[in-house]
Amino acid sequence: MSTLIAPASGSGRQPLRRFTVDDYHRMIETGILDERDRVELLEGKVVLKMPRDPPHDGTLDLLRDALTRLIPSGWMSRIQQAVTLSHSEPEPDFAVVRGNKRSYLHRHPGPADIGLVVEVSDSSLDSDRDDKCRIYADAGIPIYWIVNLVDLQVEVYTNPVTASGYAKRQDLDPTMSIPFILDGVILATLPVADLLP
Repeated sequence: MSTLIAPASGSGRQPLRRFTVDDYHRMIETGILDERDRVELLEGKVVLKMPRDPPHDGTLDLLRDALTRLIPSGWMSRIQQAVTLSHSEPEPDFAVVRGNKRSYLHRHPGPADIGLVVEVSDSSLDSDRDDKCRIYADAGIPIYWIVNLVDLQVEVYTNPVTASGYAKRQDLDPTMSIPFILDGVILATLPVADLLP
């Protein structure tokens, strides 16, 4: 994963410094970063986001169609919009968060607001399994899905363990169904095939 932090001189490749979420917000407020910069803050590093291709974006449409109609009152979906965590500000492909369209006019959702995050993964699969999995678990996000376009499956991660990732992973193939759960309640069961291209 590329970073916008220059490597330290000498033989090591350590970053010069890590940025806090407040530092990242100041870079946006002062115009150092803007909407043209395809970046997000992950564990103190400003990293380039992976480019999106038609299978990725089309799968995001499938997710939106399958899940948005199931989201109960008091919750809403967000697509490729930031969530603020303690050391990161990722932009998950899809998130289900508490609130309504006016809830996040002055802040991004935080860990207590988030019921589900989903990443659609092809070229970003390793990072989504390693980095994002650890980041979301460390924040206590209860459920994390990876819609894995490489292996044509949905990986469901539950039971977050701080800084270690999730205690449970279940790989669901297109012949299986996936429960849509918020606050520990199964709201619906969806065919995995409906979420895959």
